[in-house]
Amino acid sequence: MESPLSSPIAAPVDAIVVPSDEPEIPETETGQASSPFEWREIAALVALVVVADLTLYRGHGPAGIALFLVVAPVLFLLGSPAPTISRTLCCIAGMLIVLAGRLVWCGSVLMLPIGLALLVAFAMSLSGQRPYVLEALVFASQSVWAGYRGLAEFGRSLLRVRTGVARMTWLSVVLPATTALVFSTLFVLANPDLMEAFGEHISRGLTAVREWLIQAVPEPLEVLFWLAVLWISMGLLRPVMGGSGSEENLRGRAKVDRPAEQRPSPLYPAFRNTLIVVIALFAAYLVFEFKTLWFRVFPDGFHYSGYAHEGAAWLTVALALATVVLSAIFRGEVLRDPRLPKLQRMAWLWSVENLLLALAVYNRLFIYIGFNGMTRMRIIGLFGISAVVVGFLLVVWKIARHRDFVWLIRRHLWTLAIAIYLWAITPVDIITVRYNVQRILTGDPAPSVQISVHPISAEGIPWLLPLLECDDPVIREGVRAMLAERLEQAENAIPRLDQLGWTAFQIADQVVLERLRPKRAEWTRYEDHSERAASLAKFHDYAYQWY
Repeated sequence: MESPLSSPIAAPVDAIVVPSDEPEIPETETGQASSPFEWREIAALVALVVVADLTLYRGHGPAGIALFLVVAPVLFLLGSPAPTISRTLCCIAGMLIVLAGRLVWCGSVLMLPIGLALLVAFAMSLSGQRPYVLEALVFASQSVWAGYRGLAEFGRSLLRVRTGVARMTWLSVVLPATTALVFSTLFVLANPDLMEAFGEHISRGLTAVREWLIQAVPEPLEVLFWLAVLWISMGLLRPVMGGSGSEENLRGRAKVDRPAEQRPSPLYPAFRNTLIVVIALFAAYLVFEFKTLWFRVFPDGFHYSGYAHEGAAWLTVALALATVVLSAIFRGEVLRDPRLPKLQRMAWLWSVENLLLALAVYNRLFIYIGFNGMTRMRIIGLFGISAVVVGFLLVVWKIARHRDFVWLIRRHLWTLAIAIYLWAITPVDIITVRYNVQRILTGDPAPSVQISVHPISAEGIPWLLPLLECDDPVIREGVRAMLAERLEQAENAIPRLDQLGWTAFQIADQVVLERLRPKRAEWTRYEDHSERAASLAKFHDYAYQWY
């Protein structure tokens, strides 16, 4: 009978497992060994629950959210079993700090989802993975299972505590003494007669403690919130997804090798003809575009909305479609075709035309801005067309550098995510109000419609003050009535904000009070609500002619 050691499938001598007294490290469901829990990790998880409760659950505004977005990454870093410090991690941390600053200045609860998405990206980068958008969604979803696995493993680790704790003789004294103190305090607090027996001063202190404990007792929903934060945080710190990732995932430089064997693609003629057609079509259209909308004075009755507003949107769609077409052409069998360089030259020509089309879209947006001023949606339009242009340039880079389709999709999603983030941190109302006010003061009353029609946040209100000296009496009085209303609203909100606490604090709210109160004499007459309403109605009717 053949010996097991002589068998070709037998394990080598070095692989024989020797029993040891060392504690066994448990394996995860994926076969990877999970690292033991450390006290810093447990402390970080508890701190995350406490901070989330104080800033989010019990919080009432932007300042609380901002503090959470700054503190949570620090606790993630302290609690990570094996943190990976990288440039990506530092970049995301910087983005969180900027977003927190924006929240403290003038933010909204709508910025919380953006901050939470950045926290997921931070945790993903901390585990050694590159935070692509789709992968980040998967990483966030796996935190539910990973959190359960981590909590279960933590529970098992508590049961494996060795007798070393029993040798701590001091614990045999401290633990019962602490327990007795806690229960004695609770018993005294539960009985007013016992509280009086301890004297007036002690009784007063115990009464304060009792009231504090009553207020501090969490609601059932709050306990569920604690559990959710603990669960998800555990899943983000101990993900089931591989921490190191593949080399491609870390570098993000997937490259498609040009095959040595070249053969004609049956799709080549179709793609070639398509590029010829779009090159000719784009050339003809660009001639028309530059002839009709560039370097000309627009007559009265010009259809600004149809050309500059809706038209810019349709051209943006055309650019996005060109991105899809160009990406679809340069993949698969076409890359093996020996005539590929000719196809690439046509693609470069069409790319130049697409960039000219992008300039045409910018021009149309600025035509509309020049007609009646700046708005939030026009800033969103500028961000949108810029994101489309970046996406198109990524396709050009993909073709030139032979990147694969996954590389392109990841970069496109990054572009969209970064555009959303940049819009969130941009002081939009300062830009719009300041631009419109400057236009009005130079003698162009058309942007007044944007002040009358669109809402203005606290950060934009102080920039209306120069219009108190406007030569146009309708605009001047209308703005005075607006400022009288906003000052009244801001002062009426003070008791409510004080009641909500520091988490509702926002610098822009304080700036409004500090800037408007010294100017109160300018709009004394508009403290009368009927006078104010009449002036606002007159201003709205006057400005609406430029809508």
